[in-house]
Amino acid sequence: EDIAAPHCFEIEAALKARLDIPVFHDDQHGTAIVVGAGLLNALEVQGKKLDEIKLVCLGAGAAGLSCMRLLIAMGGNKANMTLVDSKGVIHSGRTDLNAHKQEFAKETDQRSLADAMQNADVFIGVSGPNLVSQDMVKSMAAKPILFAMANPDPEITPAQVHACRDDALMATGRSDYPNQVNNVLGFPYIFKGTFDARAKAITQPMMIAAAQALAALAREPVPAEVLAAYKLDKLEFGRDYIIPKPFDHRLIEVIPPAVAAAAVIP
Repeated sequence: EDIAAPHCFEIEAALKARLDIPVFHDDQHGTAIVVGAGLLNALEVQGKKLDEIKLVCLGAGAAGLSCMRLLIAMGGNKANMTLVDSKGVIHSGRTDLNAHKQEFAKETDQRSLADAMQNADVFIGVSGPNLVSQDMVKSMAAKPILFAMANPDPEITPAQVHACRDDALMATGRSDYPNQVNNVLGFPYIFKGTFDARAKAITQPMMIAAAQALAALAREPVPAEVLAAYKLDKLEFGRDYIIPKPFDHRLIEVIPPAVAAAAVIP
């Protein structure tokens, strides 16, 4: 937890090589799994397909890189993905890229976040506050999806997005807005599934299984006790509910079996 890139990748690889127990970096994989789950449902709501979307990810650290990698493994088209860091678009002409960023360098004339956002279907933000403008949102494709997950202040607020687009689907990392994308929806239950299977590693298929199980749960009717916990009268799958609430007791019933079923036992 809280080991920055690129050191986190090196430390994770070294630990996996030395240990015969599961190694899991939550900032990387926990974030990627929950983003993957939310995005599967957001795409369903907005009528888009993972292998066709143009995606922009702002933030090229542990979370951003891992989100991109997992989404590609889930069927995303790498050629349609643009990674942006504090210096701009990760393009093949840059000479300041480490090996992990270089993996996503592309031939493009785009240089700024504003360039990349034009006609984008999806924005994923794992960076810092107030970095996305309303003009950038206006330049996105029809029915855009924005996951602005910087905490405590997102890259752009839901109010700002909805003020300039009435067709946008918005998620953040905060509990006081709809669609909270938070790692707590993933890692406790991924761990349990891993332990139940007595697996010695947490593999990519296990992560994908967790994301798919989490996404599927949001499409089920919400129990009365969950509504009561959040003082809600109604909650159903749609633009303001693409991912389960953290206090949904069904998480422990759904995710661990899916993770365990996807585990490969030596």
